[in-house]
Amino acid sequence: MAHLAHYKEAHPLIFVVTHWINLIAMIMLILSGIIIHFPVLPFLTGIARGCHLFFGFVLFINCVARVIMAFFVKTAPTGGTRQQVTDFKTWLPQKDNRHQALEWIKYYLFLKKDHPLGAKLGVPQKISYLLIPILIVLMFWTGLCLWGVTMNVPVFAATTNLVGGLMSMRIIHYFGMYVFIIFMFIHIYLANVEGPHQAHVHPQGAWRPGVRPRSAQHRRGGRRPPLRVAHVEVERGGLARGRPFLLRVSR
Repeated sequence: MAHLAHYKEAHPLIFVVTHWINLIAMIMLILSGIIIHFPVLPFLTGIARGCHLFFGFVLFINCVARVIMAFFVKTAPTGGTRQQVTDFKTWLPQKDNRHQALEWIKYYLFLKKDHPLGAKLGVPQKISYLLIPILIVLMFWTGLCLWGVTMNVPVFAATTNLVGGLMSMRIIHYFGMYVFIIFMFIHIYLANVEGPHQAHVHPQGAWRPGVRPRSAQHRRGGRRPPLRVAHVEVERGGLARGRPFLLRVSR
């Protein structure tokens, strides 16, 4: 992951909240789903079913809300600058980093020690994040096809018949859980590949002077590559008011 954007303009509070709701809901769905599928503790099965149903709706509603907010909430997508754009415009790789796709893949596969610098999110990140809402909707739909209350609704019954019956639908829903598990482990790894975040955020949302993330090459045992200043961006009147300023660096 790119670690150049840890100020509040890059991560609006409402998006931080929806992110953590997603995480909690996914964890609860995975745990309750395992208890339902492997009822080794029968007295928990009823609770697990209720929990599974509740957090399924929470995850779906949160996903829909996040997508809708993307058309109204602005974020700062480029590392080292606070220039904001409406969030949905950043869903696809941007002009300044779309050419970095291969370099990011090499980094993730341990074929390259340091990663490109250019945006809040790397190219593979953006592509994977676009797939998550689709997976959430798919899991919610298959769950409604299996839920006794809705399974006989014509549209859900037709979907079940289309895939070959309830057992096939259960298999699809079951293996979808493993896609979530794999994504979560990869996401946690990539979020911490450079170690715990080294970017200390100022209460005003700016970088604290003299603190910046440690490079991946340095974290993986190599020497820290030299950095050169590509451009300096100063808030209007920032220096006069004694506020911190932002440095955008490149290798």
